[in-house]
Amino acid sequence: MQDIIDLLSEEWVLRALLASSMVGIMCGVIGAFIVLRNMSLIGDALAHAILPGIVVAFVLIGYSTIGFFIGSVIAGLIAAGGITWIQHNVKTKNDAAIGIVFTSMFSLGVMGISYISNRPGGGVHLDLKDFLFGTVLGISNEDIILTAITLVFTLLSVVVFYRHLFITTFQPVIAETMGISVKFIHYFLMLLLSFAVVSSLRSVGVILVVAMLITPASTALLLSTKLKNVIFLSGLFGLLAAILGLSLAIVLNTTPGPAMCIVATLIYFLAAIFAPVKGILSKYRSRLSQKKKIEQEDIIKLAVKQAPGKRLPLSFLVEKLDISKSIISKHLQILNQEGMIQREGENIILTIKGKENAEQLVRAHRLWETYLVTKTGLTEKQIHPDAERLEHLLPKDVVDEVDKVLGYPQNDPHGSPIPQRQDRPLNPLLKLKPKAKARIATKQINDGVESDLWELGLMPNTSFQIDKINDSSVQITVGQKKVSIPADLAKLINVN
Repeated sequence: MQDIIDLLSEEWVLRALLASSMVGIMCGVIGAFIVLRNMSLIGDALAHAILPGIVVAFVLIGYSTIGFFIGSVIAGLIAAGGITWIQHNVKTKNDAAIGIVFTSMFSLGVMGISYISNRPGGGVHLDLKDFLFGTVLGISNEDIILTAITLVFTLLSVVVFYRHLFITTFQPVIAETMGISVKFIHYFLMLLLSFAVVSSLRSVGVILVVAMLITPASTALLLSTKLKNVIFLSGLFGLLAAILGLSLAIVLNTTPGPAMCIVATLIYFLAAIFAPVKGILSKYRSRLSQKKKIEQEDIIKLAVKQAPGKRLPLSFLVEKLDISKSIISKHLQILNQEGMIQREGENIILTIKGKENAEQLVRAHRLWETYLVTKTGLTEKQIHPDAERLEHLLPKDVVDEVDKVLGYPQNDPHGSPIPQRQDRPLNPLLKLKPKAKARIATKQINDGVESDLWELGLMPNTSFQIDKINDSSVQITVGQKKVSIPADLAKLINVN
């Protein structure tokens, strides 16, 4: 361990670490916009297309960091201009235009290096491998200064032009109406991208720079949807990939550029698995939760259709729903806690809250069946599976819109009555669970509800706690007093 610490304190290692860190931040920040604009392939193209600029700079100036920088930027801008011109003026697909330009320019660069190395009178050795894969451990002070200037310019540009970059990335048409030149921002971003690619030459090379542009940004997009957060996280992941990758390369005595890209990829896969919303585990938990919700809704829907107001045996649920008894029991425990059902041994009975929710499911199912028959031409035998799926997934306001489009039908295609929509408060009392606390809202859906509440002694802003929800009423506690609210009234009371 001491040998590793001593090695990491060497001047050449610190120079490499500083340069790699700056490149990681710069590529991460620019990469956020490149990925969001679906320009990842253009980043790859520019990374390859700068090679002719390096060759020309070497012929004119010699082995010069400034010369390579200027030549590479010019070559990158020529490539960007060529790609855009072909896309706008020739009937060629966008990705094909990118492929045509970057392969041509890369080939010219390779031919140029071959000519320089083998020209008559003694060729000069210009190692293509150094430009393809980087030589960060041999980086000079001049490279560090140039990279630092480029990083500062890039970050300042993003800060100053953030509003323009934001609007042209997500709403280019609106940007034009606001007087913002989408073309100018596009070419300016190409300029920043060229700077990032050129600055990455010595660290990761023209091939692997694409990974540093795309992977950290893609990782950030798995963790956030806000552009500022994505930019920050992308730069942070680029920095981590550079530092950890270089450290790993030194410890394992391997190539630094590829090591940085591998670390960036590992970070991406960790985010892909553990991201709170878009991660694989999160999606699995969400699907599992949705499956449980559907099974619980199927229980109360079956109960209201088979035994409204009556006891329903647990064995009947197991038989009809084809779910094991243990899973059904777990679902019933949750439904009981939420005040949807009451357990009586091996039997259940729906509460007023359970009936309310079950009737909404039945209404949604029968409306969707009606819609599928009348609007899509399906037969009565074809509609049940789709209606069964839609009733659980789409929100109530969509169901209300379907009801309106159909003209508020009374019966579904099978002749079964469709429960009719009733005015509902914004936050109905029946949404609450037992033991929940709330207050009577100041505004109710009509004067009748306010009058009924007044007779029960429940004034606006009266605080209460739900004690019990059963099939005919809701029991609440107001201070030291117990109040029983009839079922028909309970579902109309607005609370907050």
